[in-house]
Amino acid sequence: MPVTALRQRFSQPENERQVQSTWEKFLSGQDCGSDAVRRLIDDSWRRCHGAVDPGRGSAPPPAQGDALYDLLTDSEDLVRASSKVIASARDFLFETGTVMVLTDASGMVLSVEGDSNLRDGREAINLMPGANWSEDTCGTNAIGTAIEIGQPIQIHSYEHYCSGIQNWSCSASVIRDPVSGGIVGALDISGLSGSYSRHSLSLAITAAGRIENRLAQREMDLRYRLLDHCLDRMQQADRDGIILFDRSGVPIKTNERAAAVMTEWAKSRAASDPVLRDVTMPWRNGRISPENLPHWVDRDWIKPIEIDGERLGSVLVLPDRSAVVRRTPKRETAPIGETGTANAFARLSGSAPAYRDALQRASLLAKSPAPVLLLGETGVGKDAFAQALHESGPQARGPFVAVNCGGFSRELLTSELFGYAEGAFTGARRGGMKGKIEAADGGTLFLDEIGEMPLDLQPHLLRVLESGEVYRLGENTPRKVKLRLLSATNRDLKSDAAEGRFRMDLFYRIAVTSLRLPALRERLTDLPDLSEHLLSQIAKRYETTPPGIAPALYEHFADYDWPGNIRELRNVLEGMFLESGGGDLTPDHLPFDWSVPARGPASEAEGLTPLQQAERKAIVAAIERHRGNLTSVARELGIAKSTLYIRLDKLDLKDTLERLRP
Repeated sequence: MPVTALRQRFSQPENERQVQSTWEKFLSGQDCGSDAVRRLIDDSWRRCHGAVDPGRGSAPPPAQGDALYDLLTDSEDLVRASSKVIASARDFLFETGTVMVLTDASGMVLSVEGDSNLRDGREAINLMPGANWSEDTCGTNAIGTAIEIGQPIQIHSYEHYCSGIQNWSCSASVIRDPVSGGIVGALDISGLSGSYSRHSLSLAITAAGRIENRLAQREMDLRYRLLDHCLDRMQQADRDGIILFDRSGVPIKTNERAAAVMTEWAKSRAASDPVLRDVTMPWRNGRISPENLPHWVDRDWIKPIEIDGERLGSVLVLPDRSAVVRRTPKRETAPIGETGTANAFARLSGSAPAYRDALQRASLLAKSPAPVLLLGETGVGKDAFAQALHESGPQARGPFVAVNCGGFSRELLTSELFGYAEGAFTGARRGGMKGKIEAADGGTLFLDEIGEMPLDLQPHLLRVLESGEVYRLGENTPRKVKLRLLSATNRDLKSDAAEGRFRMDLFYRIAVTSLRLPALRERLTDLPDLSEHLLSQIAKRYETTPPGIAPALYEHFADYDWPGNIRELRNVLEGMFLESGGGDLTPDHLPFDWSVPARGPASEAEGLTPLQQAERKAIVAAIERHRGNLTSVARELGIAKSTLYIRLDKLDLKDTLERLRP
């Protein structure tokens, strides 16, 4: 970048008084005639003049509740890619008088982290999640102006168009999509004017670059998974043409027949150009809605590809025109996932008697539309069994919709399940929203952690199950639904119902039959086969061959309690895989805390595994930080409050809790 252009990005605090004078003259309609104001600032002021109130003192009130949840959900990829960068701001911006702000492409704030001493100042101008800091709304400011010009910029003091934010100094850089190059958000460093530093803009540019790299890495990972999943399909297509699109609608792979079949169809339908250009594949309600397709392409030829609830892309199958009249096509209404076998349970690995019994019973239950309650500890694979029950049942052609009842507040869970009408509450989405119950019509609704569902919400679910009708919030007209219900929990719901913590009538409705899945410590004979299966998945993701496993390693595995079950085994294996550098896994690659440490003072409970000791310390530290407030502790640890109670009991922490409570 030329020196002159580079200087345009940085503020010059030494010109602050001249900038103030120029701003006052500009608003009064006088000829500014000053070189103190950079061209970029002058251009921004002119864009804002007549459109933004220069006396504005803050951004508009931020979105809250469902509106904020929708905002974060719409930017889920950006938020996920930024999480580590934003989290680190708590430490390196501590006592600097500045905060790091992440926004979406429209200038809506997604998160703010940094110096907590700046909280009152931020709240005074609504620099907080859900607030709109676009240039159209707040005038010249680093976030909105950077998005407007598509370049990094620093704005200090009186360079802001609105007087209420002229005691601030901010530096922002845009974040671009690695595929399209379009702006997906902005990363800003803001503080009061006294915190000004030229380095703030460099920090914003560097942090935005890190986020873009993480977005690019995730996009590549998803593409590799997509290619890996569809490779066999493309090679076995015979006479059909196959075109694979990533989740943005960009074609990334074709088979040898694609070009020829495209030409055949284009000619047969009087199209002069068989090429696909500017195709987009937006997802709506679990389905893709192709846009900009040429008229010779049948929309039914495009199928979404979704694995483990993650959208990877889509595949366009161009049928061989000479053979299409001889075929009886089967229309797929559900996303293409990790299916394709006559028996969906075949991909669930395990031969231990307890596990084989569970598989056999599940395959029988799959044939019935009756509700099934899956029981078992966290990490035993209840979600995988639910998916297999759906794919092997009469609703297999319909959608599979999963909801974690422990992952939402009462209000958000209500909207998530039942949906709402337009105008049902402040911030409700225009046109309303279809709930997950409605979305599961014709298929399966899977309610994970159903024991965490608020008690006052349970009768509404019961009414849906009994009547086959759902009411959106704010509507008086029911909508018919027909679905199969699968539920899962790690709690004893029958005991909860007896003690009034769960409705007994709902319990009998969801547990027409139940299926208990064994914990990993109950099927230790499966460890070798299960480890090899998981390692093959891990190696495939890293595009390498699976390493071998030293027999001595299984002795360590067999002595371990595996409180996290299969999920924990997968994490341990992946960590060892990375440590091994591609060689065989041995006991030397076990996590550093695997060996039982020397027992500490009486504050440490006896008989706990190393992982449990670490978990115990983490919970104690969180209880101390929140002074015994278990709601706050559960939120910090990312678990349900009921789960926290179970861990307190298992880790012998009840006395500690009483001691730490005020």
